[in-house]
Amino acid sequence: MKKKFSDFIDLLLNMKSMWVTIFIPVVALGVFFFMLTLNNVSTETYDIERFNYAKETIRSPITIENEQETKRKTRETVQSIEDRYDISQEITDEQIGYTSEIFDAIGKLEESDGNSEQDSEGKEAVLLTTQEKVQRLQNILSPEITEKINDSLLINLLEATPKERQEGKELFITSLSEVLNNGVRTENVQSATAELKQKVKYSNVGNDVRQALIPLSEFAVVENSFFDVEKTMDARKEAASSVEPVIIRAGEIIVREGQTITNEIYEELKLVGLLNKERNVYPLIGLALLIVLVMGVIFYEMYAIDKRKQLDKGTVASILLISFIVITLMKVVSLFTTQINQLFFIVPAATGALLLKQLINERIAIVLAILYAILGSIIFNGEIPGSLNIEAGIYFFFSQIGGIIFLMNVKDRLAIVKAGLGMAAVNIITVFLFLFLSFEKYSLSDLIYQSGFGFASAILSAVLTIGLLPFFETGLGILSDIKLLSLSSANQPLLRKILTEAPGTYHHSIMVANLSETACEAIGANGLLARVGAYYHDIGKTVRPHYFIENQLSIKNPHDVIEPRQSAEIIINHPYDGANMLKKHRLPKEIIDIALQHHGTTLLKFFYYKEKETNKHVKESDFRYPGPKPQTKEAAIVCICDSVEAAVRSLKEPTEQKIEEIVSSIINDRLMDGQLNESPLTMKELHKIHKSICETLKGIFHSRIQYPMKEAK
Repeated sequence: MKKKFSDFIDLLLNMKSMWVTIFIPVVALGVFFFMLTLNNVSTETYDIERFNYAKETIRSPITIENEQETKRKTRETVQSIEDRYDISQEITDEQIGYTSEIFDAIGKLEESDGNSEQDSEGKEAVLLTTQEKVQRLQNILSPEITEKINDSLLINLLEATPKERQEGKELFITSLSEVLNNGVRTENVQSATAELKQKVKYSNVGNDVRQALIPLSEFAVVENSFFDVEKTMDARKEAASSVEPVIIRAGEIIVREGQTITNEIYEELKLVGLLNKERNVYPLIGLALLIVLVMGVIFYEMYAIDKRKQLDKGTVASILLISFIVITLMKVVSLFTTQINQLFFIVPAATGALLLKQLINERIAIVLAILYAILGSIIFNGEIPGSLNIEAGIYFFFSQIGGIIFLMNVKDRLAIVKAGLGMAAVNIITVFLFLFLSFEKYSLSDLIYQSGFGFASAILSAVLTIGLLPFFETGLGILSDIKLLSLSSANQPLLRKILTEAPGTYHHSIMVANLSETACEAIGANGLLARVGAYYHDIGKTVRPHYFIENQLSIKNPHDVIEPRQSAEIIINHPYDGANMLKKHRLPKEIIDIALQHHGTTLLKFFYYKEKETNKHVKESDFRYPGPKPQTKEAAIVCICDSVEAAVRSLKEPTEQKIEEIVSSIINDRLMDGQLNESPLTMKELHKIHKSICETLKGIFHSRIQYPMKEAK
C-alpha cells in the first residue's frame, strides 16, 4: 500500500514537472503565434453609411458569391431571350400554292381562249370577254381564293401580257416565300404584308400586274408562325444555366478611397462581413484550432526529447527563442510585402532550422521547419482571411529542409557557410519553379531580381546562424557540434595542460576517445560528445600526475611508500578534482558530467585488497568512488572504454582472444557491479559496444611483420 502511494506521489511530481517544463512554454509559444497571425485572419469592420464617401480603399476579405446579383443577372438574361415560334411549312406551301393556282388558271384560260376552234358551220368561235373570263376563273379557282380576292385583281392580271404575268408570278412567289419563311406572327401580319407590297411596288413588272399583286399581297400573307412554349422554356433554361455566378473574390477592391458608397456597394460590404462584427469570430476560431494543432505537435516533440532525458531548460529556451526569432522575421518582412513585390523570398527562415539541428537534433529541426512553413503561408496571405500563400509556404519548407540536408559533417563554422551555398541553390530553384509554373511572362530582370532574393535569404540565414550560435551555446549552456569541435582543439588550455604535465594521461585520453567515439557511433549515440568528454575525463590527474602509473616514466612509484588508504584517497579524488577544474574553466555541463561519472562507484580493488592484507575489518565503501554512476550513454561508454584501454595497455602480448576476453570481463564486471544501472544502455547496445571496441583495439594492436635483423660481421 505504501509503495502504491509512493508511486502515485512520484507520478504527480512528474506531471507537475512536465506541466512546468513543457506545457507552459508551449502555451506561451502558442499565444505568441496567435497574436502575430491574428490580423492575417481577422476581418476589419467599418462604420459606414450609405451615400457617404469612402475614407479608404476597402478590399474583400473573403471569396463569396453575390447571390442577389447572380439572380438579377440571371433574370435579365432570361428576359432577354425572345419567344420561340414554330413556322408552319404547311401554311407556307398552301399560300404559295394558292398564288400559283391564280397565275396558272389565268394562263390556262388565256391559252384555251387563243386556240379556239371553228364551230360546226366553219365559223370562228367568238372570243370571251374579260368579264366572262373572270366568271370562268371564279368557277375554277379554289373557294379559299374566290372568297378573299375581288374581280379587279383578276381583271388586272387578265389584261397583262403573258410575259408580264410570268415576271409578276416569279417576283411575287419569290418575295412571298421569303416573307413567309421568316415567319409571320399575329402581331406582324400587317408589317409583313407591307413588306411584300413594297417589294412589288418598286419592282419592274408591268403596271397591270403591279396593280394586281399589291392587293394579292393581302390575300397571300397570313399568320404562319405560332408561339412554341416548349422551345421557349428550353431556351430560357439554357440561358439561365449559362449565367456565371457573380463572385466577389478575396482581395478584390469593393470601394476605392473617395468613392461614393452606393446602395450596391453597401450591400457588397455587408455581404462580405465588413459591416458585421459577429462574423469575425469564425476566422479566429479557425486560427485558434490551427495554433492548437501546432502546439500539440511541439508538445509531443518536446515530450519525446524529455523521455530520452535530453530536455533541459536550455533546450526549451532554444525552441522558444528560435521560434520567436523566425516568426518575428516573417512578420516584419510581411509588413513591407505587397502583391507586386514578393519579399517573402528574402526571409532568412532557414536560420531556425540550422540552429535547431546544431543545438538539439535533426528531427526537431524538420518538424519545426514544417510548422514554420505553415505559419509563413498565413503571415504572407496579404491579410486576406481564409487564404494561404502557398508559394511562401512551399518556399520556406524547401529552404529550411535544404539547410538541414546540407548541414552535414560539421567540423567548423565554415560548414554553415557551405550549407548556406547549398540553400542558395535550393532557393533559386524554387523561385524558378514558381516563375515557370506561372502563366505570366517574366523578363530576365525579373528572374535575376527574385533569384537574388533567394540567394540573399540563404546567405542571411548562414550569417545569422553563425552570429546567434555563440549566444545559445554560452547564454543557454547548450552544447553544439561546433562547440565540441572547438573544445577538441589541441590549443585548448586544459588539453595543453594534460599534454605538458601528464603526457601519459594525455595519450591514454586519446586512446579512450577513439574507442568511445566508435562505440557511440555503433549504437547511434553522440560520438563527438564522447570523444571530447574522453579528452577531458582525466584532467583531475594533473593535480598529482605522478601518482598515476601512465605518468610514472623512469621514476619510483610513490604508492610504494604511502598507505593504501592514502593512495586510494588520491586516486578517488581525481574525477572530482577534474570536475572542479572544468567548472572553473566553464566547460559545458555534459563534459563535466562525463569527468564526474566515468568511474561511477567502482571499487579500487588493488588498494582495497592491499589494505585488507593488514586490516581485515576494512570497509569496502572506503575504497569506492562516491559516484554518481554514469547517467548517459556517452558517460557509460567512456566509463567502459577507460577501463578497457588501461587493461589492454597492460598486456605484454595483446592477442585477439585476450582483447575479447578483457573487454567481455570489464563489461560484465560493470554490469554485475551495477555501474550501468542508471544509464539508458540496453543489452543489445552493450553487445554492439563490445563488438565495436574489440574491432578498434584489434586494429590498433594488429600483428606486424618481423623484419630480419642485420647480422654483425
